[in-house]
Amino acid sequence: MKFIIVTGLSGSGKSEAMKALEDMGFYCVDNLPPALIVKFAELFFQVNSNIDKVALGIDIRGREFFQALNEALEQLSVANFKYDMIYLDCDDDVLIKRYKMTRRNHPLAVNSQISDGIKKERVIMEPLKKYSKMIIDTTNMKPKDLKAEIANLYDSGDGLDSPNITISVVSFGFKYGIPMDADLVFDVRFLPNPYYVPELRVKTGDDEEVRDFVMDSKISLEFQLKLFDMLDFLIPQYINEGKQHLVIAIGCTGGRHRSVTMVNYTYDYLEEHGYRVVKKHRDAKLD
Repeated sequence: MKFIIVTGLSGSGKSEAMKALEDMGFYCVDNLPPALIVKFAELFFQVNSNIDKVALGIDIRGREFFQALNEALEQLSVANFKYDMIYLDCDDDVLIKRYKMTRRNHPLAVNSQISDGIKKERVIMEPLKKYSKMIIDTTNMKPKDLKAEIANLYDSGDGLDSPNITISVVSFGFKYGIPMDADLVFDVRFLPNPYYVPELRVKTGDDEEVRDFVMDSKISLEFQLKLFDMLDFLIPQYINEGKQHLVIAIGCTGGRHRSVTMVNYTYDYLEEHGYRVVKKHRDAKLD
């Protein structure tokens, strides 16, 4: 039985996440009052239930019931109903733009500015992060990107129930900011830069020519070995501490060449070592 709760900030992509899960065969219920979560779980965890994949969407629209959510989550744990919580986050500026594009007001800003509603919601929602096995920052994601990330987590057949940690390896450009959910950040701006080669400038680290240029350096190869050695040491320590999700962010200036190259190598290395890995190139298409 896979039981997933999707929550997070209003406008951060919960509806898209629910659609993605529905496409993967999950029975989805959106905006369920938190007070009904336990009874809902009891129904689907029955031995004779023919539904084995369920996703619930919970957000601030149910704020009159929201204070019951913490109690409901504790009751799920006491009853040994195993669940995964996905928390969707997003930068304030992007949330405001999304609301303006849809011409909708924030549910907590009926008589005030959208930014005021977002600030109130962050305070209310922040405690939920401690229950979440996956925090996804959708600031630079299109709907298809979020769908792909959800699919990487749950379309393989084992979801987050595997004892292995889920590792997200993200390339980014420092000029656009460090990913807000990063646990480990590596700066590769010292590696050979394809940007100054005209025929490589328009390409990305996904292209063989860029990859070969970046890695045709003793410094690049030495860094790669040291990075992998560090990850070999760190990841088991995180697993021993019970960490469920680790975000490794690797950045260069624009997030197009060097960081993408190193993320691709890191992704392949971790996957070969049996970890569940999600790869994302956040800024590769921005320049």
